[in-house]
Amino acid sequence: MSGPCIMLVAVEPSGDALGASLAAALRERLGPETRFVGVGGPAMAGEGIVSPFDPSSMAVVGAFNAIAAWPEVRARAQQTAALAAREHPDVAVLIDAWGFNLRVAARLREVNPTLPLVKYVAPQVWATRPGRARTLARRVDRLLTIHSFDAPYFEREGLPTTFVGNPALQRDFSSADPVGLRQRLGLAPDAPLLLVLPGSREGEVRRLMGPFGDAAAAVVEARPDVTVAVAAAPAVAARVKALAGAWARTPLIIEGDQDRLSAMCAANVALACSGTVTTELALAGCPMVVAYKLGPFSHLAARLLLRTRYITLLNVAAGRFVAPERIQGQCRGDILARDLLAVLMTTGAHYAQISQQSAALEIMRGGIADPIGAAADAVVEVLKAQPRASSGT
Repeated sequence: MSGPCIMLVAVEPSGDALGASLAAALRERLGPETRFVGVGGPAMAGEGIVSPFDPSSMAVVGAFNAIAAWPEVRARAQQTAALAAREHPDVAVLIDAWGFNLRVAARLREVNPTLPLVKYVAPQVWATRPGRARTLARRVDRLLTIHSFDAPYFEREGLPTTFVGNPALQRDFSSADPVGLRQRLGLAPDAPLLLVLPGSREGEVRRLMGPFGDAAAAVVEARPDVTVAVAAAPAVAARVKALAGAWARTPLIIEGDQDRLSAMCAANVALACSGTVTTELALAGCPMVVAYKLGPFSHLAARLLLRTRYITLLNVAAGRFVAPERIQGQCRGDILARDLLAVLMTTGAHYAQISQQSAALEIMRGGIADPIGAAADAVVEVLKAQPRASSGT
């Protein structure tokens, strides 16, 4: 008898990485005959998952972008359902990507009403649109959440929910070389370093590099001994370099994942676009100031929908501002510089923020030592509770 067939669907780079790791963990638990089908990027392709289309266009951010992409979302969801109709998976795991995977769930239900549907990573109903909890409960059979504070919202709607932990908290810094990086940059071991991380999307870079440059200039004016380095994500590296070239003092440019991790460990403080990078900075022991700006229409929508004081997971977990957040109108060079200098100028403030960030990380871990393993175990549990689907293989 052949092994089970598992469908994994991920259309964003972060979801692609999760899907690849989950596939590897499931194969360890279920054996080499386990068959995987679905939608994913290059990481999942490395695990043998052949996607019927390039999912990169589905990684939509912002309400208005999502509306414009809706016709393609519908078409790609139909393609995903057609794949399920051909391959007869025993379970489908829909990874993150709320809008797209909600549509996929509906189409999969039409193809096979008894197919167990597992959503991996919950929509952030604690932040905005709590009604999505009820919507999701109607579409899927099980939720795997990476945040412990997610569960009550969905359990109230009758959706079985399992907290599996956040894989981002497992980021491995063992190969980071902050000493070597400082030597290559020509920095003394005790020279203060400000690391700027303007995001990995073009819109983020376009909106943040201006105020980030102003902040860096103000910091250097107050502390001429500070060196500024900008970490440029591969997808936006050319744009970052072009915009950084117009700053009052051209910063050093950090490229490549290895040097980025080393820079996080080497920096005295960071100015970061809100996102997963804030968790990485906390893991590296680097105090930070977090900022974000939306386009005017997306900001208007966010103001109407947002129901939390915090956008940084560290702050959400701690229930207070462990790291300063400067959003929209507060994302100005003078305000950001003031926050950064408060850390740079005071040793006590520097170490106090590192300690508070570390405490927030422990809350986020929630006692889960192996998040991917916990997610795989939950999928196996769902799989074993179901009769095997009839397979055409």
